[in-house]
Amino acid sequence: MANKKVVVDPVTRIEGHLRMQAVLDENNVIVDAMSTGTMWRGLEVILKGRDPRDAWAFVERVCGVCTGIHALSAVRAVEDALGIQIPKNANIIRNLMNATLYSQDHLTHFYQLHGCDWIDVVSALSADPKKTSEIQQSISTHALSSPAYFKEVQDRLKAFVASGQLGIFANAYWGNPGYKLPPEINLLGVTHYLESLDFQREIVKVHAIVGGKNPHPNYLVGGVPCPINMSDTGAQGIMINQVWMNFLRDVAKSTIRFIDEVYYPDLIAMQAYYKDWYKIGGGLANKNLLCYGDFPAYANDMSEKSLVMPNGAVIDGKFDQILPVDLKDPNQIKEFVDHSWYSYPKPDEGLHPWEGITDPNFDLGKAGVDYEGTKTDIKWLTTNARYSWIKAPRWNGHAMETGPLARMVVAYAKKMPRQKELVDRALAQAGVPVEALFSTLGRTLCRGLEAKMCAQLMLEYVDELEANIKAGDEVAANMDKWEPSTWPKECKGVGQCEAPRGALGHWCVIKDGVIENWQAVVPSTWNASPRDTKGQLGAYEAALLGTPVAVADQPLEILRTIHSFDPCLACATHVMSTSGEELCKVQVR
Repeated sequence: MANKKVVVDPVTRIEGHLRMQAVLDENNVIVDAMSTGTMWRGLEVILKGRDPRDAWAFVERVCGVCTGIHALSAVRAVEDALGIQIPKNANIIRNLMNATLYSQDHLTHFYQLHGCDWIDVVSALSADPKKTSEIQQSISTHALSSPAYFKEVQDRLKAFVASGQLGIFANAYWGNPGYKLPPEINLLGVTHYLESLDFQREIVKVHAIVGGKNPHPNYLVGGVPCPINMSDTGAQGIMINQVWMNFLRDVAKSTIRFIDEVYYPDLIAMQAYYKDWYKIGGGLANKNLLCYGDFPAYANDMSEKSLVMPNGAVIDGKFDQILPVDLKDPNQIKEFVDHSWYSYPKPDEGLHPWEGITDPNFDLGKAGVDYEGTKTDIKWLTTNARYSWIKAPRWNGHAMETGPLARMVVAYAKKMPRQKELVDRALAQAGVPVEALFSTLGRTLCRGLEAKMCAQLMLEYVDELEANIKAGDEVAANMDKWEPSTWPKECKGVGQCEAPRGALGHWCVIKDGVIENWQAVVPSTWNASPRDTKGQLGAYEAALLGTPVAVADQPLEILRTIHSFDPCLACATHVMSTSGEELCKVQVR
């Protein structure tokens, strides 16, 4: 029997545009996969010649989901280049904004983006609300748990389905044999899907208070644009005073409660029915992992002693040899484009981001050899030539996985107490060994653990900020080097971060007061990268290998693994149709 070719284009419930191809053998097991970013970002080109103090506001628009993290990376890059020291309050507030982003982003991922890979929405229609209530009360103290409450949600869902207008739930694979949850847990998941939509509005109020708005809160080279005056009891503007401090603390406590009483119990209840997914979708997870580290305890200090999230790389599964990651080392990080739609002077050689080039060159190659179909209707892309708008970054020549799994595993290997305690407790609850983390479900579990940690960090940062201000420090920005006349003629810097989706770096070169070069290597550049000159697969591609697919023309399993990475590809661009055109096609040949 001939192998089957499966194309999912676009992959939905992600940020941006992604095409996945997979080859299935006679047993419907994936034996090859290709990841294609189908949209060019281009912000690096837009930034050339601009004032580096404005860069954060541009690069923040790289993503409409992870909002402020690109701005944070950008201001760190410029501050590194110019040698700017930020005040303690600015460091605390940036950490608070980042922990808030993590909590909200991971919550969104579990329910709105990834949850429907595990939860069969239509199955919830046949659930017994009383049994759902009993399950809820057995796993959590969440206040909304009565049979009447779940019955009300079920009735709303029935009316929704009966109307024939499924909206966001349309074109899904409901009833696919890959779904394993009983109807009562499906109803629990759907109910909390709706609750989480409401609750996310509360979390992001932190950004509105200390950053002015959400999404895309305000940042500032030199600190944060957040005035502080604890003696002012008014509530005007975004002046940080005792009123707003109390509000921030209440939001942090509510976030801890929601994640501990809703998100995490749902995750643990769900995983019991999908234990086989602790053995599927690992790819690079047990081999090559990368993280830069974040949440510095001390301003301008990204050293090991300062970081809550770890810095380190694992190569070839040697977890007893965590290697340090230096974003300034020209030999550690290089981007390759031999399978990407870009031009380099020497196509087979990689470039460190400070020397990086973003020169688009869309060339599909030869029809019938490099692709099947036409340039406006591509049926299949081959690995003979270029097949993605995503570059292929490599660390010391290796393809790497980055994200919550990488951070949790590296932290666990380093015996960092916060993460080790969370992982040990979760593994005991799940009844699985630590090796189970190297999987699709392990990735999902690590993200839930990180959400628990970051919600707690939110509260800690509010308390730390209040204590520092009450000790007499109300400074939020350092403007000593604000004027370009104080800058060197030429300088360069890097801003390292851990975004919710993984290791994030922005590299800048400043010359004569303006941006000479800017390059961003984002988490999904690492994870969604195409093959490189050595033929190494990117993390998405490697993770799909060996995955069994129950129904070839309903590739739920492909979505399940790809969504476990929480892809973020194309920067706040959306596909919408009001006239019923086909927006997604799954081809099986």
